[in-house]
Amino acid sequence: MGVTVTDIKEKVARMCDIIIENETYFCELDSVAGDGDFGMSLAKGFREVKAELDSLDSGSVFKFLRGCSMIISEFCGGASGPIWGSAFAAAASSVKGQKELALTDITRMFEDAVSAIQKRGGARLGDKTLLDALIPAAAALRTAADENLSVREAFISAARAASEGAEETKRMVASKGRASYVGDRSLNFPDAGAMAVRLIFKELTD
Repeated sequence: MGVTVTDIKEKVARMCDIIIENETYFCELDSVAGDGDFGMSLAKGFREVKAELDSLDSGSVFKFLRGCSMIISEFCGGASGPIWGSAFAAAASSVKGQKELALTDITRMFEDAVSAIQKRGGARLGDKTLLDALIPAAAALRTAADENLSVREAFISAARAASEGAEETKRMVASKGRASYVGDRSLNFPDAGAMAVRLIFKELTD
C-alpha cells in the first residue's frame, strides 16, 4: 500500500508539534549568529497549521500540502515563510493528481522542495543553511528508492544523512542570510535551520 493523504496529514501534525516544542531551542541556536527569532518565526506558522489542520482540504495530498503552504507563507515570520512555504508548495505540485504515493514520489517531493528553496533563497550546499541537512536527506531518499527499500528504511537513512549534514554546518562559515554578516563568529556552531531539519527527520522516523 502507498502513502495516503491521511498518512501525510499525521506526519504534518507531528511536524507541527516538533517545531512548537522546540521553539525556544531553535531561537537559542539562531541567537549565535542570527536574530535569535528563527524558532519563534517558524513556530508561529506551524502553530497556525496545527490550528487549521482539520479544516484544510484533504481530498488529495496536493490539496492538503498546498493548503499548508499557504498558511506557512502567510504566518511564518521573516525568511521562514517564503522558504518553508515554497518547499511545501513545490512538494504539493510534484504529486498533483496522485492518490497514493510510492517512495519514488516522496523522493521527488523532497527533491522539488530543495529546488524551490534554492530558487527562492539562492543558497547551495555548503552555505550553512537548512539545505545542508535537507539536500543529503533527499539524496539518501533517492538512493533508497533506487535500491527498492521500504519507506521506513528510506527515512531512517535520510534521518542519518540529515543529522550528519547538520553537524557539518559547525565547520562552515555562513554565506547566506543574517548569519553571513558575522563571518567567522558562526564557526563551531550549527545552523539553526539545518538543526530543525535534522530534528524533524529524527522525530518523525522515531
